[in-house]
Amino acid sequence: MIVIAKLKAQAGKEAEMEKTILDVLPKVKTEEGTLAYNFHRSLGDPTVFVFYEKYVDQAALGAHSKTPHFKEMGKALAGLLDGAPEIEMLEELGNID
Repeated sequence: MIVIAKLKAQAGKEAEMEKTILDVLPKVKTEEGTLAYNFHRSLGDPTVFVFYEKYVDQAALGAHSKTPHFKEMGKALAGLLDGAPEIEMLEELGNID
C-alpha cells in the first residue's frame, strides 16, 4: 500500500509545518507495518510538502492513522494548511529495492 500526500502550507507557515512533521517522524518509525515514511519539500514551491508512505497492507495504514501522534499532528497542521491535502492511494507494481 503506497500513499502520496501533498500538503500546501499557508505562506509564512512553512517552517512551522516542517517542524511539526519532522517531530513526528521518529514516532512513525516505531510503527509496525510502516515500511517507509518519507517527507519532502518541493524545489519549485517551498510551501508544498509531499509524503511518500509505504505500508505492508491497508490494515497497517489504518493503524498508522489511529496513532496518538498522527492525530496530534493532524490537529497541529489544521491551522497551517492552505487548502485540503491531496491524497493518492497506489498499488505498488514493482521497485528496485
